[in-house]
Amino acid sequence: MRAKIYPGTPRGEVTIPASKSMAHRAVICAALAPGESTLDNLTLSNDIRATIAGMRALGARENWPQADKLQLTGAGRPQADKPLTVDCGESGSTLRFFIPIFALCGQPVRFICHGRLPQRPQTVYQEIFAAQGLHFAPFADGENAGWEVAGSLRPGAYHLRGDISSQFISGLLFALPLLSGGSTIIIEPPFESRSYVELTLAMLQKFGITARWQGEYQLEIPGNQVYQPADVTIEGDFSQLAFFAVLGAINSEITVRGVDPNSAQGDRRIIAFIRQMGGHVTPQADGCVIAPGALRAAALDLADCPDLGPALSVLAARAQGETRFYNAGRLRIKESDRIADVETELARFDIPTHSTADELFVAGDASAKLVTGEPCAAHNDHRIVMALAVLATVCGQPVVIEQAEAVNKSYPRFFKDLQNLGIKVELSDVD
Repeated sequence: MRAKIYPGTPRGEVTIPASKSMAHRAVICAALAPGESTLDNLTLSNDIRATIAGMRALGARENWPQADKLQLTGAGRPQADKPLTVDCGESGSTLRFFIPIFALCGQPVRFICHGRLPQRPQTVYQEIFAAQGLHFAPFADGENAGWEVAGSLRPGAYHLRGDISSQFISGLLFALPLLSGGSTIIIEPPFESRSYVELTLAMLQKFGITARWQGEYQLEIPGNQVYQPADVTIEGDFSQLAFFAVLGAINSEITVRGVDPNSAQGDRRIIAFIRQMGGHVTPQADGCVIAPGALRAAALDLADCPDLGPALSVLAARAQGETRFYNAGRLRIKESDRIADVETELARFDIPTHSTADELFVAGDASAKLVTGEPCAAHNDHRIVMALAVLATVCGQPVVIEQAEAVNKSYPRFFKDLQNLGIKVELSDVD
């Protein structure tokens, strides 16, 4: 799909979709609980479809009384009577959450991966499975590639570096409570993604699972636990709010709704970043009003919020001076290399950038006349598409984005929401 976004002034308000991070966690917990759970305000993106389909393979049954309400009947502890093949799509969360869970089912499991997912590192699990004498290996079979596992993890002490993806810690947190004995996760500082682990702990608690901090870097997880059904409303997603917050900060005042101002999501830092760079934020009961200000460059730490990188790069492009993003290395191993690919796309608009392995620098100019004579590339990355669409609204001419369907990974209605704010968007199919 090709998207053509016209310059324009947004007006009005937008309701942010449900948190993808929380939806993954809620679906998994509900599917592991014997009985029916109801998940309300669930946005059905491609990544969430992959997680629901995977848990269906473990016996979960679904019913949709409304478009955004899922009734999920779980089968309890993972079990299977034959080898399983699970398609994780391009979802890193799905794959890394699933691996320890499906290893409990008593059968070999193959996880099929698409896009860049087969290349995204799984070293943490490789080392854990190898240490326990269990099978964990990549595979490539015709058009399919991914990972295969066999054998259940055992209760015990798990030592993990704190500068790796929190998805590995969360994956263990879903599975370890089901083992026959207690386990411990010891995290080696620096601990860069604590907020995502806190999201997992909060969701586990809703489904009756206990995991406790013993000090700042150690989690105690009792064994022999049973997930309990629960009714959960999925909160709004600050990762997606970020694009509209940046739109308000660089273009014109808009209102964003549907989020919890007290959320534990790490990407809630978008609000603090916008204020730090000179944008205006007025809190509301379920969101905020974002308005432009005299934007200025800043040094921004992305250790706990790497998904904000693409949106913030657009904010930096319209801020005076050079913005430095640091602790940003994990941007290179997302759906795309988000440092290299953001640089490529900003260069089309003559926005100067440079980078290191772990940093990105964007030289902004609020008065620059932004034009590009060539289409932008999506790099198969939903967040790059959305960031470019926001930038397009302040350009001197329409901007074309190829492969814009990448937004379906997390935010299928993104362009519709942009249109509802008064931004002209033309979508067309491409052969």
